[in-house]
Amino acid sequence: MIAAAVVAQSTINLSFPRYDEEPITPIQLIHGLDPQKIALGELLFKDPRLSPSGTVSCSSCHDLNTNGADLRARDRSPGGSKMEFNTPTVFNAALNFRLNWEGNFRTLENHTEAILEAASRTGPDSDAILRKLNSDPQMRHLFVAAYGRQPDQAAIVDAISMFERSLLTPDSRFDRWLTGDASALSPEELNGYALFKSLGCVSCHQGENIGGNLFQRHGIFRPLASPTPEILRVPSLRNVAATAPYFHDGSAATLDDAVRKMASAQLNCTLSDEQVKLLVAFLHTLTGTYRGKSIVAAHP
Repeated sequence: MIAAAVVAQSTINLSFPRYDEEPITPIQLIHGLDPQKIALGELLFKDPRLSPSGTVSCSSCHDLNTNGADLRARDRSPGGSKMEFNTPTVFNAALNFRLNWEGNFRTLENHTEAILEAASRTGPDSDAILRKLNSDPQMRHLFVAAYGRQPDQAAIVDAISMFERSLLTPDSRFDRWLTGDASALSPEELNGYALFKSLGCVSCHQGENIGGNLFQRHGIFRPLASPTPEILRVPSLRNVAATAPYFHDGSAATLDDAVRKMASAQLNCTLSDEQVKLLVAFLHTLTGTYRGKSIVAAHP
C-alpha cells in the first residue's frame, strides 16, 4: 500500500515536467562535427577491409539499421574468437564516461585504436590495410578531402570516432515528455517512471544517457549473471527495449526477466507482476530515433 501511494503521488507531481529538475535529461545533439569526416567514418565503420579476414566490419556487430548491436549474447572478435562480453549498442556511446563493460577505455579514439591494433595482430598489419585503402581511388579522394592527406592510421581512427559521436538517438517519447509534451506518456508509463525513481533504479541510471556515468558492483544481494568481473560500468538504458539480450554476459533474454533480476540482485526487492509491467512500460518510452527512424530490435 505504501509503495502504491508513493507511485500515485509521484504521478501527480510528474504532470508538469521540468527536465532541469529531473534526474534524467533529454539527449542534446553534439554540434560542430565535421560532415566530411562523419561521412568517411561511416564508410570505414562498414568497411570489412579493416578486419583480419576482410569479411567483417564494425557494423557486423553494431547493426545501425536496427539497435546498434545484434541478437547474440556474445559476438566474435575481429580475430574470430568468441568475445568475453555481450556487445553493447554503439548508439549514444559518445555519452558514456567510459567505454566497454569494464570501462577500460576513456575515449572513442582509444577504443577504435585498440580494435585496429588487435586486428593487425591477428591479420593484415596496418600497412597492408593502408595499401588497400590507398589503392581505392574513391577512398583516397575522401581522405584527401577530409584530412588533406592520403589514408593513414590517425585519420582512420579520427574518422571512425567522429562518426560514432554522431550516433545519438534523440526524440524518445520520454525526452518529448521531459521537454513539455504532456501527452507523450500514458498514465501507466508515468507510474512506471515514478516507480523507477521510488525504488532507487534512478540512482545508477540517470543523466543524459540514463546510465553510463559510473561504475557499480553487481550481485550485491544475490548473484546477477556471470560473477566476474565484479565491478562494471553501469550501462545506458537508452533504447533498452530494443537491445536484448541483457547484462554483460547476455544471460537475460527479455526486458521483463532483466528487470526482475536487477531488482532482486541490486535492490533486494521482489517485484510484483504489476510493478514489472509498469517499469517495462516506462523503459519502452526510452527508445529514440536515428536519422528520423525509431530504433528497433535486431532481427534474426
